[in-house]
Amino acid sequence: MASAPSAHVTPKQRDHITTCLAAYAQDSSPERADERVASKALMDLLAAIAPGNSVEFRVPPFAAAQVVEGIRHRRGNPPATVECDPRTFIELATGVTDWETSTGAGRLVASGERSDLSGLFPILFMPLA
Repeated sequence: MASAPSAHVTPKQRDHITTCLAAYAQDSSPERADERVASKALMDLLAAIAPGNSVEFRVPPFAAAQVVEGIRHRRGNPPATVECDPRTFIELATGVTDWETSTGAGRLVASGERSDLSGLFPILFMPLA
């Protein structure tokens, strides 16, 4: 049996998130390992905040989770999906960008019933450096 996602971000995970945000602010790319840890930590936090199985949220190639209560997805294509790149997810989760801006720019694609998760973000407060 899989363990439930943790509802917190560790100081080490927060360091990876901070490193990613600093790189994005400089219009550069963080190390792949930083994006991986940051994406997984934030996805676990999202899954803890909005547990369920009705929406599959994907951040390829690093993280995916089924979230939001409702119809349970078991096989095949899920009835609702959200997908974005790691930068968009990290910036969305920390409030650097918002849902409307991300979808409008085509950086985040949401389809299906219950896929508008705009009310869940941001999920982590990050103080300004």
